[in-house]
Amino acid sequence: MYQASVPVFRHYLSRIADMVAVAGPDALDARLADAFPARRQFGVAAGYALRIACPLAGREVPDLPQALGPRLAVARALLGAMKPAEFEGAEERIIRHRAGFAEIEQTGAEFLFLYGLPNFFFHITMGYAALRAVGVPLGKADFDGFHSYPADFRFED
Repeated sequence: MYQASVPVFRHYLSRIADMVAVAGPDALDARLADAFPARRQFGVAAGYALRIACPLAGREVPDLPQALGPRLAVARALLGAMKPAEFEGAEERIIRHRAGFAEIEQTGAEFLFLYGLPNFFFHITMGYAALRAVGVPLGKADFDGFHSYPADFRFED
């Protein structure tokens, strides 16, 4: 459970920080339709990382700073302090939580794979898409940190 959560969260929180640096502060107010602006989408993703990892590790979920840069940094640092041993038995640990107004009870595995990771990536993707929609020059490599394309590469329909 540790390997499927903490390194993933840390990697993508770093990707968010890099996308924010490319976007600049004004673009972070961009939004898709009536969704949260990119700044808040990314902040919610940082909150989800801890909201998911902490219960799996048997920890309380801490409060995070509201400002996006410190929020990302603090979340990454707190995740970095977690140890794999804290996650032993987490697959079967019962996690009680809220999803909007719904009260939910899931095993740790269900909580991570059916709720936590999808919501984490939803908010990152919404922030990324909002930035792209206003012309911030981001690509797949900016999102995942792995892809590489030549500068003049264009996808064909």
